[in-house]
Amino acid sequence: MFSKEESRILRQEFWTSFGKSFPRKWILYNTKLKGFSFKFYFDTKSALVALDLEDDLEHRIKYWEKLLALKSILLDDFLPDAIFEEEYLLENYKEISRIYVPLKQKVSIHNKNSWRDVMEFFDEKMTLFEAFFEEYKDVIEG
Repeated sequence: MFSKEESRILRQEFWTSFGKSFPRKWILYNTKLKGFSFKFYFDTKSALVALDLEDDLEHRIKYWEKLLALKSILLDDFLPDAIFEEEYLLENYKEISRIYVPLKQKVSIHNKNSWRDVMEFFDEKMTLFEAFFEEYKDVIEG
């Protein structure tokens, strides 16, 4: 087991190493759409990339309906493993809508041997998420 401080240091090391290994500017929160953001997630059990809709219900519904209309394109041309969850409950019990791609293998941010796989997964899947967003941003915004 790791202390909170050891865990914090490992997390910081991972994200620093990821930034150095894959140095590029990700869109993430800078979508310019309210409540619409991309996220990397990596903990002691899993890793995933996600598109989160976190704003008020009206904005969530608006964006969700547009994303559902583009679902077959996202699945066929970009991310065939993407999972759509209109009602996704975060650990803090906040409800959001999320489209995400999980890494299928077991990984842990505490295990440096799994870091390379996670970094490559993040780079590949987020690049595809961003390509989809750039291609269809006008449809999603409109």
